[in-house]
Amino acid sequence: MTEQISLGMPQLPAPDYPADVRARLEEDARAIVARYPDSRSALLPMLHLVQSEEGHVTRTGMAFCADVLGLTTAEVTAVATFYTMYRRKPSGDYQVGVCTNTLCAVMGGDAIFDELKEHLGVGNNETTEDGKVTLEHIECNAACDFAPVVMVNWEFFDNQTPESAKKMVDDLRAGRTVEPTRGAPLCTFKETARILAGFPDERPGAVEATGGAGPASLVGLRLAKGEQPHRRIVHPRGEASGQEGK
Repeated sequence: MTEQISLGMPQLPAPDYPADVRARLEEDARAIVARYPDSRSALLPMLHLVQSEEGHVTRTGMAFCADVLGLTTAEVTAVATFYTMYRRKPSGDYQVGVCTNTLCAVMGGDAIFDELKEHLGVGNNETTEDGKVTLEHIECNAACDFAPVVMVNWEFFDNQTPESAKKMVDDLRAGRTVEPTRGAPLCTFKETARILAGFPDERPGAVEATGGAGPASLVGLRLAKGEQPHRRIVHPRGEASGQEGK
């Protein structure tokens, strides 16, 4: 017997934003587009802008981007679905990303991710019932010298353990203050998306707190500048080990 496949009804056009929301977003969009010689170059920050409105990139948001930038919805959708930084479904106030790339995984990232899944009762890219935390594994935080690393809304939490990570998500869900290891203080995912769209972080002291690389990341730079003596880790072939450091 041949199985019949129902294709269903065509998807209706995305609804528009309410008039007041659209007017506000159009003003922000004009500021974004003005930064670029070609308006289509503004697509990435525009997607962050619409993500800051609803916490994920909706069909309405993509239609808005297409309309403002003179693109097709297919062109916008192709970009929005390519980059994992754009959420395609409702997500939490805090995006908790556990690095499971090689070094972090070996140092405990896999264990952290597994324990957080069990502790929160969610799988990868799923959100807790209270809407507070979305858990995901990510491939690299570019902070290998602080492995294992967890990020919350792209702020660093270095040298984590399963216990510290579980306490951190518990504090987030309870509304308690959580301080990143380095960088700016936490804000919600919607607020983070607006900052990524290129608008200033207006929280007092947030910019000054941003900082840069941690001390471990700067050792190589200091060595290159000759700012501190160092010992060879591996002596050249044929050289006695007693010559190290000379």
